[in-house]
Amino acid sequence: MTAKTTTEKLINFVGARKPAMILSALLIIASIGSLIVNGLNLGVDFTGGTVIEIGYPEATDVEPIRKKLAEAKFEAQVQHFGTAKDVLIRITPPKTDKTEKITSNEKAKIGDQIYAILKQDNPNIVLRRVEFVGPQIGDELRDDGGVAMLLALAGILIYVTLRFEFRFSLGAIVALLHDVIITIGIFSIFRIEFDLTILAAVLAIIGYSLNDTIVVFDRIRENYLKLRKASSEESINLSINQTLSRTIVTSLTTLLVLLALFFLGGEIIHGFSMAMIIGVIVGTYSSIYVASSSLIMMGVTREALLPPEKEGADELNELP
Repeated sequence: MTAKTTTEKLINFVGARKPAMILSALLIIASIGSLIVNGLNLGVDFTGGTVIEIGYPEATDVEPIRKKLAEAKFEAQVQHFGTAKDVLIRITPPKTDKTEKITSNEKAKIGDQIYAILKQDNPNIVLRRVEFVGPQIGDELRDDGGVAMLLALAGILIYVTLRFEFRFSLGAIVALLHDVIITIGIFSIFRIEFDLTILAAVLAIIGYSLNDTIVVFDRIRENYLKLRKASSEESINLSINQTLSRTIVTSLTTLLVLLALFFLGGEIIHGFSMAMIIGVIVGTYSSIYVASSSLIMMGVTREALLPPEKEGADELNELP
């Protein structure tokens, strides 16, 4: 069975690369546009501020709490935390140098003030925790997170170049940037809070997407060397189909765990699991369409993967 007759029975992923690239371009444009116009809804981890968790004896509405704190001149974000009985309050610090030097006593005082205000309406509430992050620490976390992401991409560029070929490394980086931009863009478009757990998820997405891309690249290289008369499009399409079952099984099992975390893991891990779900879906898509299509656009050929001494060697025309 030749490469040609084999690929005729396969799903033509390569043939659909143009519509896929248009979809990717639209998503990236929308993501970058939202990041420029709206930016990210940064959490207290990055902006600094006070986080206060209050426990209520019964389910409560957050809107009266917002109004009560606004009347007291507190700039606060109020949301349920896990259940309707638990409320999480984020207080944005004033833009003064004093917030850089807040002591543990002053931090506790802010929590006590919020607790006293809310206790007027419900004396049975419980103050569970008070946490404070200074603006300077938030800036450092944001900068360090960005550096960590850049270093991860640089390391991947070097690794893929050494393992495959430079154009393969560019294809992997294009796919990773595609995944990261779209994932972060969704958080910007829908104004979902972006904190350290989300940043950790983005770094995990880079590793997950790269692993999937490397599997496809390995099979592409193998088929390039085995199928001497096959075109680049045929070899790449065959490779994607051969690794498709592995890709689907890996993605589905990962998504099952992430969906369980999203619905049952509570508020603390909600953002992380959401980012990972988006990243797994986008990363699977990019491994099939973006990474492989970039190889075709850059003109990667069989000859580029062969050592010089093997240029004249006879290669197999058929799969074993």
